[in-house]
Amino acid sequence: MNIYDFAVKDAKGQDISLSDYRGKVLLIVNTATRCGLTPQYEELQELYARYAGQGLEILDFPCNQFREQAPESGEEITQICQTKFGTAFKIFDKIEVNGEHTHPLYAYLKAQKPEDKGNHLFKDLLLRLASLGEKREGSDIKWNFTKFLINRNGDVVERFAPSVKPSEIEDDIRALL
Repeated sequence: MNIYDFAVKDAKGQDISLSDYRGKVLLIVNTATRCGLTPQYEELQELYARYAGQGLEILDFPCNQFREQAPESGEEITQICQTKFGTAFKIFDKIEVNGEHTHPLYAYLKAQKPEDKGNHLFKDLLLRLASLGEKREGSDIKWNFTKFLINRNGDVVERFAPSVKPSEIEDDIRALL
């Protein structure tokens, strides 16, 4: 099994096979439009603009599980991101990344890379404080904007903490391109 075995829904509810992205470097991100980390959309778009021509695809999966910071519909989220941040990468339908209804894609990603990379002690502490009262287990996604980097063969290469800015993983992306 690899990343290409999964199907997801786009923001309009259409089925999309991740095999459509075979041979691309993927950055898969769970996002929210009303989060303190939402400005990361700007850096995600900058990376996409810089490297899409070389084979980078950013796959955005909005998630409303963290303090309900993505309450809009998939289509509304797409419009917000395009208008406010100029996003041109693919935004999918909202999914759950933790718990009983975890999307199979995220169950797979977490199994492949159960730990976040990134040592931003203060920022990570703030994220922990923000999520107080929310049950988290082992490999669970800790917050919005956790990033998974996938190589051209569909292998999960790394998982980055929400506090790791997209610009901080640019070298990792370039190495895979």
